[in-house]
Amino acid sequence: MNETRAVDGRRARTRSADVERELLAAAEAVLAREGPGGLTVRAVAAEAGIAPMGVYNHLGGKDGLIEALLTRGFHQLRAAVEPGDEPDKLDRLRNSQLRYRGFALANPHLYAMLFENTVPHQRSSPAFSEHAAAAFTTLVRNVELAAATGAITAPEPRAAAQQIWSAVHGAVTLELKGLLQVPDPEAAFRELVSTLLRGLAQTPTG
Repeated sequence: MNETRAVDGRRARTRSADVERELLAAAEAVLAREGPGGLTVRAVAAEAGIAPMGVYNHLGGKDGLIEALLTRGFHQLRAAVEPGDEPDKLDRLRNSQLRYRGFALANPHLYAMLFENTVPHQRSSPAFSEHAAAAFTTLVRNVELAAATGAITAPEPRAAAQQIWSAVHGAVTLELKGLLQVPDPEAAFRELVSTLLRGLAQTPTG
């Protein structure tokens, strides 16, 4: 389906995929500016410069918009924690966690939507589930790369990745909510990551 727009007094046709991208970009802008409460079909349509019906035609209304936005958010999170080009695999794992925090701080409302359901929605789409799982799988891959060099001990990379994520997510969430009790959040986060990696570098006993 194409969207009809007015361009220099003429009617132009915009490809459906382009309209969907514009709508999602508009939704991100509205979310960042007004928070979850401002994320309405009318506000997103106005931001994108199309009629509200366009949101229904292209995304199936507010539920479809939110689901597509969540899918996009997990895609962005996965991209943030993907292995970089650092030659040292332990540095890659460490930096991926720093980029995780960077993503959350740069996109606080989107991050809250991903993990706190701040905009109630039934998360049933296969695409949503796949993107959510892919973000975690990328962290698992970072752990595997570090373990393969002997930099850490992780006989079960998935379990190790879960431990890292649990700690990192908790720290980021506390920071976003203004509940940290330290003067330098960035330094505290870096030390947390270093502590986690030191723990994984130790040879298990027993």
